[in-house]
Amino acid sequence: MSASFAKGPLKRFSVAISLIGAFLVWELAVRALGLPEYILPAPSKVLTDLVANLHVVLPAALVTLQPMVIGFLAAVVLGVALALLVVYSRAFEAVFYPLLVVLQIIPKIAIAPLFIIWVGFGLPSKVLLVFLLSFFPIVVNSIVAFKSIESELYDLARSYRASRLKIFWRVELPGALPSLFAGFKVAAALSSTAAVVAEFVASDNGLGYLLLNYNGNLNTSMTFAVIVVLSLLGLGLYAVVELVERWMIPWHVSQRRDDFTVGKSPT
Repeated sequence: MSASFAKGPLKRFSVAISLIGAFLVWELAVRALGLPEYILPAPSKVLTDLVANLHVVLPAALVTLQPMVIGFLAAVVLGVALALLVVYSRAFEAVFYPLLVVLQIIPKIAIAPLFIIWVGFGLPSKVLLVFLLSFFPIVVNSIVAFKSIESELYDLARSYRASRLKIFWRVELPGALPSLFAGFKVAAALSSTAAVVAEFVASDNGLGYLLLNYNGNLNTSMTFAVIVVLSLLGLGLYAVVELVERWMIPWHVSQRRDDFTVGKSPT
């Protein structure tokens, strides 16, 4: 059996093994120290309470998922569009890019209560916060992506007398996709945080609302359960983005799943 074959299953299950080990240590530590449930519940207690309250948690999860997806998709579309304007128009870059940086410095979470005044209570304010937190990493990565295309590729395309539109579709977009998806994945990871923070101040339902209620009642096990579900939502959106990335750029080095290492030949 080759070393690479032996490493394969271990690498595939390393995350699961690490999580199981961490939960086992957590369970044993809580039992050994005799910690009260309101301070730190055991994982088994969290799981039991989560299963018993799925009829409450799942509808709330769907409520939270809605602004996550809408805000993220809006950030993708508008973020890439703005990045293209910055890349292809020096005047637009000179005027709007500094403004974009200044807007990013403003703490979005701190001004979240203002969103209620501006766009109303509920879904609109939640979508706006998710959009704003997801927007900047997408714009920045998109600008870097389109500006990092190698000049030799442009020369090659022009030597074949490719039109401007064909250069975009055949050279610029494929070359920019890896960096674009890097920004998309960062934004996907931020979307769950943005959604739950928005629900702290601008919603009477959703996981954020449940989190405040359970925490206020010292129901720590259900607080942990809601955090787990919220993490799964963020992980799920991230996984969807990663699947789309693998489908669109299977040729990129980041998507290769072989055991090659730099400077070494396979054995």
